[in-house]
This record gives sequence, structure tokens and C-alpha cells, in this order.
Amino acid sequence: MNRFAVIGLGRFGMRLAKGLAAAGAEVIAVDKRPELVEQMRDIVTLAVCLDATDEEAIVAQGIDKVDVAIVGVGGAFEAGALATSILKSLGVPRVISRATTKQRAEILSRIGADDIVNPEAESADRWCSRLVMPQVLEKIDLGDKHSLVQIRAPSSWTGKTLAQLNIRKKYKVNVVVIHRPLKGADQHGQTYLIDTPLPDSMIEAGDSLLVVGTNEAIEALPKE
Repeated sequence: MNRFAVIGLGRFGMRLAKGLAAAGAEVIAVDKRPELVEQMRDIVTLAVCLDATDEEAIVAQGIDKVDVAIVGVGGAFEAGALATSILKSLGVPRVISRATTKQRAEILSRIGADDIVNPEAESADRWCSRLVMPQVLEKIDLGDKHSLVQIRAPSSWTGKTLAQLNIRKKYKVNVVVIHRPLKGADQHGQTYLIDTPLPDSMIEAGDSLLVVGTNEAIEALPKE
């Protein structure tokens, strides 16, 4: 799996970093605000407090060695643009940058951003996905027509192991986490994670699954 750097730990960046880490990816989380970096320290591979416009600091922390960098800096467009330019000049293969307007998206593309993300606009797309695919609880677009999604386990999978379902071969997706409701009257709404599902891991009623795959494969998963 690719190594990721998430730069900017606002709501978008923090949620993305947590989702990628939950999927088993190696994640470097970066922000100038120490309190936000501290929140991520035990969740991601490495949480770093630095200015992403400081080229020497980026190199010192190995951020130039990641496969994908997501520049999610929200408030200061100039800082996000400079970080994007630095990352591309350092040879990061894929840089995804956040833009809140069409004009800013065009500027970021011209200075080297490989993809543009607009969380505000894409919230409408996520709602569309939830309405069309009600089994999808959460969705994070990973680009290149791939997504990380949390789905309700289809009832037809209940009582079967991952090996019996042969999910990777039959459905072309990977199950990376199983969320299972805790039993007991005082545990309502709480879940625990099976973060390394094995072939003999069994799907139980009420489970939700974190899966990675192409959008086409995810849309083709059983609804029930």
C-alpha cells in the first residue's frame, strides 16, 4: 500500500488521515498547530509539527519520500500553493491539493498538483453516493477511481468467513477493518475493531466493513 502524507489537520485532513491509518496505510500527519499534531500521535505512523512551506523541514522528516501527499491546508491558499510546489519539486509522485474555488484549482494544477479536492463541493457527491448506495456509511475518495468506504455488511454475508466469501477474488475489494457492535444493554452504539481480519474471520449480524477498491467494484457489492 502507498505511503501517504496528510498536510493540514483541519476537519478534512484529520478525517482523511484517520481513515487511511485505519485502512492500514503508513501515514505522516503534518500541521503547524501542536495541539492537532498531538491528537494524531497515537493514530498515524508519524505526526509532525512543522511548516509545510519549509523545504528543509519536509526533507528532514522524510515527507519527500511518500508516494502520495494530500495538501489539505484550508485557510491560507498561498501556503497550500507553496507546499504543493515544493512537494512536486522534491519529486513526490502524486500531490493532491485542496482548493475552494475553480480559479484556485486552476492555479494549483498549473504549479504541479496532480489532483484537486474540494471537500465543500464533494460533500454533495458523498450524499449522492449515500442515496444511491445506502449500504455505504462513509466514503473517502482516494483518487484514480479508488475509494475507501465503510459499508453495512450485506445480510447474505452473515455467518460466513472471509475465505468462504472469497471477497478479494469475487468482488475485487479488500476488507481492511471489521467494525462489530459491542453486546450488552450498556454498550448501545459502541463498536470494537477487528483491524487485521483473517481468512477465518466471520461476518456477524450488525457488522460494518471498511473496504478498499475501485469505485466500480464497490458499487457492484451486494446490497443485502
